[in-house]
Amino acid sequence: MTGLVDALVIVAVVALVITRQTRPQRIDSARRWWLIPAVLVFLSLRDPGVIDARHHTEAVLLLIAELLVGGAIGAGWARTTRTWVEPDGSVWGKSTKGSLGVWAVGIAVRVGLFGLGAVLGVHQGTPTLLLALAATLLVRAGILTIRVRSLTGPRGGGPAYGGEVHRAARKERV
Repeated sequence: MTGLVDALVIVAVVALVITRQTRPQRIDSARRWWLIPAVLVFLSLRDPGVIDARHHTEAVLLLIAELLVGGAIGAGWARTTRTWVEPDGSVWGKSTKGSLGVWAVGIAVRVGLFGLGAVLGVHQGTPTLLLALAATLLVRAGILTIRVRSLTGPRGGGPAYGGEVHRAARKERV
């Protein structure tokens, strides 16, 4: 990818993530929660610079570390997201201050990994960052989908017409 396309993709994804993170959002377990991470993986794997050919082993180890950090951020973000069920049966979520802490620690670790790569002479580019972001979003969405299904039952959604009416679940505290 070119530098301009890289910048536009990163800005768009960050804007989407921040928008969703800072306001309450309906969580639908039936939607295609894997679509944005799949697009990010596709965009990053198109670039031949994912692995530095001159430092193959170090580049692979740094990529694995980035993916693990991305997955940990996604898990922490999902765990610190407050979820609740509305009277109509819809499930909502909103990130908490703990979510911001997870992001801050994750970014600090990523900066450290980038610094380690620079010391080792490993070229790290946007594809690695996009893969890690995809891991973050995929893990978070997967965990939230599991949490939503545990709140609403295996079929999701609210009660059927004429069915049993459930009281709203109490709001989780994180």
